[in-house]
Amino acid sequence: MVAKPPAPRRATAGTVTGFVLRLVRESIPRTQATMAEDLGVDLGTVQGWESGRRPLANMKAGALLRLRHRLGFLGADTGVLALLDPAMDADQIIGAALEPAGDGGPHPLATWVHTRDTAHMLAWSVTGVAPPALRDRVPRSRRGPAASAPLLEATDRARLFDHLREVAEAAQKPGGDGLLHRQALYLASYDRGPKATSWTAQTLHARRDVLARRGWSEGWAEARSTATALARLGDPQPLLDFIERSLADDDAAETANLNYWAYWLGGVRLPQADDGFMRERGPASWDPVTLLRGLTYGMHDAPGYVDLYVHTLWTLLTAYPWLPQASRGLADELADRTGRLLDGGSTSPRSHRELQAMHYVLLDRT
Repeated sequence: MVAKPPAPRRATAGTVTGFVLRLVRESIPRTQATMAEDLGVDLGTVQGWESGRRPLANMKAGALLRLRHRLGFLGADTGVLALLDPAMDADQIIGAALEPAGDGGPHPLATWVHTRDTAHMLAWSVTGVAPPALRDRVPRSRRGPAASAPLLEATDRARLFDHLREVAEAAQKPGGDGLLHRQALYLASYDRGPKATSWTAQTLHARRDVLARRGWSEGWAEARSTATALARLGDPQPLLDFIERSLADDDAAETANLNYWAYWLGGVRLPQADDGFMRERGPASWDPVTLLRGLTYGMHDAPGYVDLYVHTLWTLLTAYPWLPQASRGLADELADRTGRLLDGGSTSPRSHRELQAMHYVLLDRT
């Protein structure tokens, strides 16, 4: 008896990008049929894009650029349209795990420093929780075949996290890739299963030599990622120690932190091939107001994280004392948030002092 061929796998190569494209279409708004007519393609093409069966990343650069321009002309939400790039980045990482090319080329996490939007897009595919940038734009769950998130199937999520852990372990060996190691390990920390959490915590704590270094060092970016990943797992102390030992009062480390935040929040537009930009880029390469806005509205109030936000905001306002006058509305919002944090009393002593200093400056800006 001839064995049956395995059932075809559900397309994953463009799942996240396809879902974002659906949100772009609905923001205009258009049905799939009218969108196909407006774009001059057949209905099957639009359906293939949105399902992920025909990934947008496979389009030629010129065709993809024309598609973006056309969608903008039709009235698409520019905030959603801008997320097509990080969505394609996330799909590339997912594809490396589920549909490896096998050509011996570099892993996508070894070729560029990913941003917050890319991390949020990938997290969306494994948690189903919409990124903050899309939280008010994603429709509520509804009956019918339309999904409410680009959530991978359970088996695919397991394969993705297994792959990230394998990559992190391999990259940690002598001669391994430091960027690949820290980014794979950071993304692996999104797996909240008991065994996975234990593995991640043990692996992160094994890097205590990196966490123990003072001020700027070649391992500074890895130490920062390690500490923030541990904070996500519920252990904020390494991040508090990192702020005290490897960040505060060290000019090179403070500059690296501002540069990293500017890149992480989208203020540095050009992709960076490695972590060197954190030390090498000057403050003139990003806009302080844009960074202030991103930090203010993106502030994460979880233990450890909020202290990193507070210290970075304090550093930014110290370096650019004119910022409160540059955007009165933004300064008012930050004053309100710093006031609530002071009333809450859940920050470290250092953060409390920095909050008091910021709050005074923000209230006295006139």
